[in-house]
Amino acid sequence: MGFYMPTKVLYGKDVVLKNRELIQSLGERFLIVTGKSSKKNGSLDDVLDVLDGKHVTVYDETPENPPTTVVEEIAKMFTDVDVVVGVGGGSPMDTAKAVAVLLENPSLTAQDLYDTGKYTRAKPIICVPTTAGTGSEVTQYSVLILNGRKRGFSHECIFPKIAFVDYKYTLTASEELTLSTALDALSHAVEGFISLRATPFSDVLAVESVKLIKEFLPKVLNDPENEFYRERLMFASTLAGMVIAQTGTTIAHALGYSLTTEKNVKHGLATAVFLPFELKVANNEKSKFINELFDGSIMNFYEQVGVKLPVAFSDEEIETWANIVLSASHLKVTPGEYTLERIKEAYEFVRSNFCF
Repeated sequence: MGFYMPTKVLYGKDVVLKNRELIQSLGERFLIVTGKSSKKNGSLDDVLDVLDGKHVTVYDETPENPPTTVVEEIAKMFTDVDVVVGVGGGSPMDTAKAVAVLLENPSLTAQDLYDTGKYTRAKPIICVPTTAGTGSEVTQYSVLILNGRKRGFSHECIFPKIAFVDYKYTLTASEELTLSTALDALSHAVEGFISLRATPFSDVLAVESVKLIKEFLPKVLNDPENEFYRERLMFASTLAGMVIAQTGTTIAHALGYSLTTEKNVKHGLATAVFLPFELKVANNEKSKFINELFDGSIMNFYEQVGVKLPVAFSDEEIETWANIVLSASHLKVTPGEYTLERIKEAYEFVRSNFCF
């Protein structure tokens, strides 16, 4: 049992602007990996401000759910880099981590990222999250699309060196993005709590994260410009990231991947809809504790915040997806027994309860 999370976390409003000297001291040549939203929420401007005088290049075409081909493309475009800065949600941060490995190990391909015995180092990584959800700023994970499927790799060398966590970047997030990313954080906290790899250290963080999301997600949805509510969600998200840095994720993530890649359902929503089923199958003290936090059932909370899936899927698709999940590594750390039939039941449960 232990706790390892080597990322230095600097937290609060204007935290990037308040640490100009620290950021400047990290190198001379910076690559910023981001998407288009960073221009709207102010994060890119803040990072560019504190890097004034340095050699800075910006890649701002990161797609949602980035494929490995994008990672290779970026690494070939920008070779002279000291520090990689991921600015955005999970997609830019995960892309930045992967690029940092390839820049430090130019002989590797993106496929080699999944063979973690082939490398030990990456370029220093800074993360500036702009959503309250993924927690990638404090984890050793990067999730990309490989051969049409979401697949993550894990390596200690991609823990960010520093995470600058500022809730103000979430103030412009849409209701849809706010809900989906918060559900991602909730999934991290709940999955980490019931995981077979959970520890007393991770449990403390997980329970606090769940409580914060239960209290403040409905408030943010009703009052999206309230800075205190936004800050509480951002804090919960970072705590949940620290949780999965210890435990990894469980079957809900594996079940949700196909909804994202095949039906374009946002990752957090695609994952969270499977939590009620996972808690039912676990049927232990921890799963009962989580449901009790939500006044008897997490479904009560989902109804309160309006969790729905605007997609349809067939029995044939369920069969295909269930066979993929059956071989997922997530099952090894998930409480309860998951046969092919039970995995199909999970998809049927979601179709019956959330699809419209």
